[in-house]
Amino acid sequence: MIHAAGNVVEAKGALILGAGVAGLFTALKLAPFPAMVIAGAQPGVSGSSAWAQGGIAAALAEGDSPESHAADTVAAGAGLSDPAMAALLAAEAPDRIEDLLRYGTPFDRDAAGKLALGREAAHAMPRIVHVQGDRAGAAITATLAAAARSTPSIALLEGFHALELAVENGRVVGLFARYGLGAESRLILFRSSAIILASGGPGALYAVTTNPPESRGEGLGMAARAGVIIADPEFVQFHPTAIAVGRDPAPLATEALRGAGATLINDKGVRFMLAVHADAELAPRDVVARAIHREIARGGRVFLDCTQAIGAAFPEKFPTVCASARAAGIDPVTQPIPVAPAAHYHMGGVATDEFGRASLKGLWACGECASTGVHGANRLASNSLLEALVFGARVAEDVHGHNAVELGRGAPPAPEHWQAALPPRALRETMSRDVGIERHADGLKRALAAIVAVERAGAGEPALLNMTTAAKLIAAGALARRESRGAHFRTDYLQTDVVPARTFLTLADADRIAQQPAASSFGKLRMKPSC
Repeated sequence: MIHAAGNVVEAKGALILGAGVAGLFTALKLAPFPAMVIAGAQPGVSGSSAWAQGGIAAALAEGDSPESHAADTVAAGAGLSDPAMAALLAAEAPDRIEDLLRYGTPFDRDAAGKLALGREAAHAMPRIVHVQGDRAGAAITATLAAAARSTPSIALLEGFHALELAVENGRVVGLFARYGLGAESRLILFRSSAIILASGGPGALYAVTTNPPESRGEGLGMAARAGVIIADPEFVQFHPTAIAVGRDPAPLATEALRGAGATLINDKGVRFMLAVHADAELAPRDVVARAIHREIARGGRVFLDCTQAIGAAFPEKFPTVCASARAAGIDPVTQPIPVAPAAHYHMGGVATDEFGRASLKGLWACGECASTGVHGANRLASNSLLEALVFGARVAEDVHGHNAVELGRGAPPAPEHWQAALPPRALRETMSRDVGIERHADGLKRALAAIVAVERAGAGEPALLNMTTAAKLIAAGALARRESRGAHFRTDYLQTDVVPARTFLTLADADRIAQQPAASSFGKLRMKPSC
């Protein structure tokens, strides 16, 4: 499978960065074509995938259809979802559920033995499959990891911190990664003709997030630093109901609770969502998140009341949320849970086509680090794991046709600095304060200046550069988009443009915006309409 010479590892097949659902599923779909999966921590337990409480959406019920699922996806995307990509996602969803069943995923079933289907926000039908109510991410990731470990064509390597893509003659030919810590650490070049990014999102760049610490947007930053085109970076989804008990990361109260009838109340006991949206608690996530944010900004508190709708069944139906609440001294059976919005998911990422191809040859991306156009400005609930599965399978299909590329034997220049780095607290606080749920030009300009200052203080350390690059792209895209749409809300531009258009930009574009924020606008960044 691999040939190591000094600090160079030659991978005969595909090299996959990330061992969440996207990375593991892609590796399994590639089999028997060889795949090497590298990750920072143990596959099956690391990354956002393992933390996902919601399930996977698929049109499986009688009376439901992929067309209805696609229509809900496009509607939630606030005008920016690519209808063709949404249709593709919905059409292939049932087959991906079948794949997971064959691997042994223990989805919840009803009394008749059929898959139990729940309903979540902005879905017209019950179409969400879960595992033990709120354990889908953990169960699916563990199932895929077990399958990968028993697949001879897959090599799983942990303990590696990827730092930089290796590019030769306009083609990605590998990546540099650090192994070990301190004086014993080594810089290793992994070479492969097919590099697949499945590195997750940037949620941990925010001070309040539901994502694990490793979700720092480094894959996105690496790609942008290599010149790859990035799409829609300004669209960051804030989950409305993180459990507000001062923990970092914040525990999540899954959307399935509201799907089961839980209600949102303020500290006066008022169910305020009834006056905000016709679907109340099941309105699109951006609507619910802003409504909660405004209640808190007025000095109040917000609670998720599950006592009537779920009550005594809570520990059995939602064990993960129950454990998190009880660890904070809250009994969700009898007490409302304090909640607040938190950075949760990135709709933007590496711009890819229907087969996950990025703008540089030799590079593919899938999962949260990619932007396929499916989610638009606001992801529909339980479409995230689904997107990882659907496009992971498509990446695998495409890579099969690109396995004959011969690489040179030279070694691209290695990073000069390559020690470990975590997001500085100042960067996280800047992102939450100025690039959060509600944005304004003054705050975005202030954020860009702060990001550049952190970047300069890092003295070229590539891991930090990857984080600041991701943060810069998000802030620059937000400053350039002078409208409010979906998860992107500008208090100084409340209108929504008549003609929706996606954002496509490079790191050079983001640097230009950071250097001349007063002149920023869509301009050349708005390369094509959404449909």
